[in-house]
Amino acid sequence: MKEDRPNSAGESRSWFEKITQALTGEPRDRKELVELLRDSEQRNLLEADSLAMIEGVMQVSEMHVRDIMIPRSQMEVINQSLPPEEFLPAVIKSGHSRFPVIGENRDEIEGILLAKDLLGYFADGENAKFNIKDLMRTPIFIPESKRLNVLLKEFRSNRNHMAIVVDEYGGVAGLVTIEDVLEQIVGEIEDEYDIDEDTFIMKYSSDHFSVKALTPIEEFNEYFDASLNEDEFDTIGGLIMNSFGHLPSRGESVDIDGFHFTILRADKRRIHLLQLTIGAGREEKSSKVLNSNREH
Repeated sequence: MKEDRPNSAGESRSWFEKITQALTGEPRDRKELVELLRDSEQRNLLEADSLAMIEGVMQVSEMHVRDIMIPRSQMEVINQSLPPEEFLPAVIKSGHSRFPVIGENRDEIEGILLAKDLLGYFADGENAKFNIKDLMRTPIFIPESKRLNVLLKEFRSNRNHMAIVVDEYGGVAGLVTIEDVLEQIVGEIEDEYDIDEDTFIMKYSSDHFSVKALTPIEEFNEYFDASLNEDEFDTIGGLIMNSFGHLPSRGESVDIDGFHFTILRADKRRIHLLQLTIGAGREEKSSKVLNSNREH
């Protein structure tokens, strides 16, 4: 006797088919289309994640590179005149995989260096000869006005992951990566700095940490034996934003009570993730506390 089973073909229709059915009202413009899609989500014809991605795709077609680029002042760059021993600490600290290589200033972009291309040099040891020009990739230059959907198509076709953004006068305005574009569609993409959902603070070395902006100040103070003000704000993100006096962008930094905070991830509404570097005096104090915690 065969067991009765639901008709999988009928019950597992793709969200695209459900949208098609929901659009029988023939929306006259984009606003009505969005309203229909959101109504479909409310009636469980469309999943919330799918709706968010569709809206992200529609938004990307209207956005320009200038809307999401990393500004020139916040670019992590490598000077081509420096030996690898001098720029490697900055490469490790940033955690990025690609770096613009500059000449005398940030308007002279000579190429793009991939962090993984340095492995061969360090694997060869003391006998290795280093010439950064042998490792550099050709940089791609794009205008600030380029639409994100066009840029994404170009990234996919030419297999580049980073482009240098130039202004109307030919000067370097910033840079943009394929991850920056994709995050406008699918939301945040996890990277090497992401922390488990139940963890607020991730330790990388004795003076280098990643800290979620939602970390309660009380928990932060307990972890580092600190005394950051808990009266006005509940989270580290709130305290940081107050210190800036505005919503900071990725790469901006601020010092508070011996702690150096750098924004790793933020959007137009709030801060998400911070990089924390501890000063010398504070590092010694925190080290004692962490060692004491491990003993107990």
